[in-house]
Amino acid sequence: MARRSLLGNVIVGMAREAARAQRRAVAENRRQARDQLRFARLSEQNARLAAKEAKQQYLASRLEEADDLNFRLDGQVQELRSILSDWVAVTAESLFRSLRAVPPYPPFSPPTHLLTPGLRPVKEAYVRKVLPLTFFAKLFPKRREQHRQALLLAKEQFLEAERSYENAERNREDSLVQAHDQAAADYEAKVQERDQQITELWGAYWRHETDAVVAYAEMVLSGSTYPEDFPHEYRFAFVPESKLLVIEYELPPPGIVPTIQEYRYNRARDAIVEKANKPADCKQLYQDAVAAVGLRTMRELFSSDDAAAIQVLAFNGYIRSVDPATGKDIQPHLISVRTTRERFDELDLERVDKLVCLRNLGAQVSPRPYEIQGVKPIIDFDMVDKRFVEQADVLSALESRPNLMDLTPTEFEQLVANLFDRIGIEAKLTRSHRDGGVDVIGFDKRPVLGGKVVIQAKRYRHTVGVSAVRDLYGTMQHEGANKGILVTTAGYGPDAFTFASDKPIELIDGSGLLYLLDQQGIAARIVFPDDLAQSAGNF
Repeated sequence: MARRSLLGNVIVGMAREAARAQRRAVAENRRQARDQLRFARLSEQNARLAAKEAKQQYLASRLEEADDLNFRLDGQVQELRSILSDWVAVTAESLFRSLRAVPPYPPFSPPTHLLTPGLRPVKEAYVRKVLPLTFFAKLFPKRREQHRQALLLAKEQFLEAERSYENAERNREDSLVQAHDQAAADYEAKVQERDQQITELWGAYWRHETDAVVAYAEMVLSGSTYPEDFPHEYRFAFVPESKLLVIEYELPPPGIVPTIQEYRYNRARDAIVEKANKPADCKQLYQDAVAAVGLRTMRELFSSDDAAAIQVLAFNGYIRSVDPATGKDIQPHLISVRTTRERFDELDLERVDKLVCLRNLGAQVSPRPYEIQGVKPIIDFDMVDKRFVEQADVLSALESRPNLMDLTPTEFEQLVANLFDRIGIEAKLTRSHRDGGVDVIGFDKRPVLGGKVVIQAKRYRHTVGVSAVRDLYGTMQHEGANKGILVTTAGYGPDAFTFASDKPIELIDGSGLLYLLDQQGIAARIVFPDDLAQSAGNF
């Protein structure tokens, strides 16, 4: 009984141990399953966090992209709004001093043969040419003497070659020094010539010579900085008699104005969307920019003109475009203004309304520049271009074209009447009661723009003053004319331009008259008596 009980206990113990082992295995399996589930949940959580972080990073990058676009957009708009205030004041002295800056000395580049030294002779090369004595030759004194003489000759040849080499090297080094000295002398000569030219230009500018004034104006505007996409093209004409500078200036196209007001990131579409600028805002910003370019250009030229060579400034701003009706290239003017230095200096450009300021100066400003609607320039650039002004020279006495100064006053006035008749203004001569001269009464038959025109002709050799313009204006009022035109063979003073600036008066000087005659196929020239006498004497 006891034995059975012992066996039973063993079996029961084994069964219990097996059960425990099974429970441990089940528990281990459950633990592993929980760990796998926990790991899977943790991996899934990490994946969700990574995806969320990536999404946030992507969202941040798109928002940053939109902010960057808006930053650039704001910069473009700010550049356009600050055109007038971004100018930099310069003086004539500083500009000419900058021209005198000594250019860097160029690298010395002598001929290649002066840089390469010759080959120094080697004594052994000469000695080797003498064959050594054989054993049997050494037994004969005569052969030994011949061998010694041959060695002496080889050494002498070596010494001569060495002397020639040293002479050649000294000559090469001397030539190299001479080439360097010559290059330095040429450089100094060019610097001195350049300084001399600058000095001559400086003097010519202060003497108000035409080419020097134009060159100086170009120097001033070449240093004027504008946004990168602005054109930088202009040309000048200077009338020394009137101290009038005319500038034909290319304006930027309407494309400089951003058509986008704002960039925003749309999450639903995952795209950066554009908010269009209002057409009225685009038009206003472009008109403001055009006006700013005109005022700034005049400001830069007047303020930097220390020699006071420019007393009257005419700015014609044009744009390059394409006529949608014909497809041809056109260059309509969007702004044209003429003003005197005295009147411009009275302006406080930091506080003015640009458009109102220009109109107060008597400017012609396009009412719709964004649509490229042009205006008629107050002064046609070609009418003051120096190419149409005849300069007296040794051939003037042989010139076949008639000299307008040789005409009688009546003949000159008849010529002017015929000219405007060809242009399209029906002109008739009539005796003036004030000064005994002859007025030309014209009729412009164009609808709206036409009407009665009073034209006065002055065959003068001296500058026409403001009194003649006042007389013309009085005649206009007496005749009830819509417009007055004063034509002279000379030029006009600043006061004349000031008086005419806000009135329907057009002033045509000698070069403008020659241009109009040339356009009508009438060959003429203007040579004043003193110039003609001088040219005949030179001849």
